Amino acid sequence: MIKRILQNRYFSYWVVLLMDLFIAALSILVSVIGVRYFGGSNAVDSIDALGMFVVGMPLTALCFYLFRTYRNIIRHSSLKGLWSIGVAVILKAVAFYVLLHLVSAITMVERAIIMAVLLDFMICLFGMIGVRVVMLIVYDWIVVHSKDQRKTVLVYGVTEKSVALTTRLFNSTHYHIVGFLTFGKKMSQYKISEHKVYYFNNEEEFAKVVESVGVNAILFAGEEDVRNEKERLLKYCSDRQPQPIQVLIAPQVDELNSVNASKVKMKNIRIEDLLGRDEIHINREEIYKTFHDKVVMVTGGAGSIGSEICRQMASLGVKKLVIFDIAETPLHEIRLELEKNFPDLDFVPFIGDVRSAKRLQIAFDRYQPEIVFHAAAYKHVPLMEENPCEAVLSNVQGSKNVADLCVRNGVDKVVMISTDKAVNPTNVMGCSKRLAEIYCQSYGMAIAQGTMGGKTKFVTTRFGNVLGSNGSVIPHFSKQIEQGGPVTVTHPQINRFFMTIPEACRLVMEAASMSNGNEIFVFEMGEPVLIADLAERMIRLAGYVPGQDIEIKFTGLRPGEKLYEEVLSNEENTIPTDHHKIKIAKVREYDFDRVCDDYEALVECAKGGDVMATVRRMKEIVPEFKSNNSKFEEIDKELEAEEAQTA
Repeated sequence: MIKRILQNRYFSYWVVLLMDLFIAALSILVSVIGVRYFGGSNAVDSIDALGMFVVGMPLTALCFYLFRTYRNIIRHSSLKGLWSIGVAVILKAVAFYVLLHLVSAITMVERAIIMAVLLDFMICLFGMIGVRVVMLIVYDWIVVHSKDQRKTVLVYGVTEKSVALTTRLFNSTHYHIVGFLTFGKKMSQYKISEHKVYYFNNEEEFAKVVESVGVNAILFAGEEDVRNEKERLLKYCSDRQPQPIQVLIAPQVDELNSVNASKVKMKNIRIEDLLGRDEIHINREEIYKTFHDKVVMVTGGAGSIGSEICRQMASLGVKKLVIFDIAETPLHEIRLELEKNFPDLDFVPFIGDVRSAKRLQIAFDRYQPEIVFHAAAYKHVPLMEENPCEAVLSNVQGSKNVADLCVRNGVDKVVMISTDKAVNPTNVMGCSKRLAEIYCQSYGMAIAQGTMGGKTKFVTTRFGNVLGSNGSVIPHFSKQIEQGGPVTVTHPQINRFFMTIPEACRLVMEAASMSNGNEIFVFEMGEPVLIADLAERMIRLAGYVPGQDIEIKFTGLRPGEKLYEEVLSNEENTIPTDHHKIKIAKVREYDFDRVCDDYEALVECAKGGDVMATVRRMKEIVPEFKSNNSKFEEIDKELEAEEAQTA
């Protein structure tokens, strides 16, 4: 019972005040006895003693009230917090001395008054401080002896964030901070916030620290430290046998500063924390000017990228946000999220399919968007390889519908979300996105050249895989690990570029704000990641040993899949911009009239369900589309043979 009160509740300040008044009354009583003992039985009589209580107790209560000595939470007390007690007791002693002279009923001699005041002052001061110290000692003893219910944790680093983290978690019901951990012994002779600084230079020294302290987990204050230690400390933790050391990362500061901060749980390190990069700096002022007070529509607004764009738009103060999507449940979920997090946002969830021009027109007529983000698309390579007609109807015809209606309804700017798979595509999905790019860019060029009416500017953005998007490799691997494996990877050498969803969306907005129209922007994606390494790291982060606890199984490349994605932003195929992570792709330009004729024939093939004819027309429009590990390689051979005969 006592343990539960001390750990989970605060004493009422009225209880603390009554406790202090009891100490004050006891100090007066002891001072009376002391004066009688040291000053003789005649030094203070019963009337004097009663007068001391009558004068002293109201005076004490007044001083404690003025200096709020009872308002401090005892478990969080420090030496700096004791000044109010000291000043209150000193003020009370001075006033007590004066009043004992003024009250006529009290006949004590000067020597007895001084002795009584001094005894009362010392007993009251040390009594109040002593009780608080005892309570702190008892609380700390209970905390230490309840370690079996909490994780024993070392905090990585001695930065301001790390030190602040130990302070916030002092009363944690989940974690017992026993010290700091650093690489190298530079700080090993120091104590910070009463915690020892431990160090390691290699795995053997780390193991000694773990054994000596009994560590269950290492806690990182921020993502940058995690990434810096991913090849060293994180590996030591995951390789630890027989039980890996858990690796944790602190949540956001505002969560730690909440009322229930002592109950906040740290997050397990995710693969996103290891693959993420330093925060991208964008021109927020320019982005704000571009989107603030505008009516914005996001097609595919309930998807991974679309929903993040909606969140970013909500934070920019758009006039109205129209979320256009065919998926009912995800649309409902983003609606609930926006209602909770942005209660003042004027937004509309609108169920519709971009393949339906009539449904799109209803949305345009009703809400008259000024800026449109087109994120609606089929994106899974194997599925689209098996269903190329649907890929054309959704990704090509759907994009054409959006572009046509944007121009017809006077939209200022259209931002199309594309993919790195559109570069030299080897699969139907990548080619369908390249076809969407071609239509938007050629339409925009025709408007700019005056051959087509309208004012709409088209912007296309290309980037690679986004971490944690719906149906992507990371959620897939996570599910396989939860089920005990095996984790399936198509090929030992396959690699991909990765970017976080917020990072990708920030760059999309930056590109949209800097665009003059008709550009295809590509993003610097960093270094490619081997998918087999990704699988191994995720297994280790989950606390398992790859190959022992969970197997990694290679299944072979899927239809349309290639080992290496194209590098988007090398100097040969791009033009630099003012933002070092955004470049403009050098692409072949298409005549819009010819594009319209070709697309009409392509869509007719797709509507008729003629798979081979549909893919053939895709390859004729996009000659760089060469199928890989697919039955459509036959068409490549036919086209090459025809070209050779013509030549």
